Amino acid sequence: MKLTTSIALLAAAGAQAHYTFPKSSQNGVLSADWETIRTTTNKYSHGPVQDVTSSAMTCYEESPGTGAAKIVPVTAGSNFTFTVDSSIGHPGPLHFYLAKAPAGKTAATFDGKGAVWFKIYQDGPSGLGTSAITWPGSAGKSEVSVQIPKCVANGDYLLRVEHIALHSASSVGGAQLYIACAQISVTGGTGTLNTGSLVSFPGAYKATDPGILFQLYWPTPTSYVNPGPPVVKC
Repeated sequence: MKLTTSIALLAAAGAQAHYTFPKSSQNGVLSADWETIRTTTNKYSHGPVQDVTSSAMTCYEESPGTGAAKIVPVTAGSNFTFTVDSSIGHPGPLHFYLAKAPAGKTAATFDGKGAVWFKIYQDGPSGLGTSAITWPGSAGKSEVSVQIPKCVANGDYLLRVEHIALHSASSVGGAQLYIACAQISVTGGTGTLNTGSLVSFPGAYKATDPGILFQLYWPTPTSYVNPGPPVVKC
């Protein structure tokens, strides 16, 4: 009976640690829920994506093809913030990707499919080789921000936030990905960025990538490799 109760409590605690990214904040203006962020499938459950081959890897949209109501104007070189409901409750890396809307599309109509994404941020762990590994760039945060590179081209983009929870990642399919896409329109960029090889979601990750299939607890890890492409630099 005690074991059953303990398992139930652990399951409840795990569910409470799940999270979404429902709002944006830019230049002191806080959006309403899902006003500038495409509504995600987990808006009520707060549950993750666990199949990296799923179409949900793009933007985890509740209704694919249905954009958010607004596009946020952003100046290249400034910061963009996603709020977290309620906070990032699991250890793992935070990533941000951009995808530029092609001609004839806006950030509200672009589906983000195909090899269109480049990574603009990733955080790494501290405490490797100890029992206190953490990702300080995201641990416990109720909002997460990224600087839009000054060297990007002007235009409409999808900005994809992704947090990978690694507490159950020791088996294939155990990593938990929390994903959302904001709709932004960038001005003031120099257009000099070399994005390198673009990646697709799904497609950028494999379930067996060392940054996805990862033993967080024992044996104590001494290294970590973020999945996906390198971060682009101006």
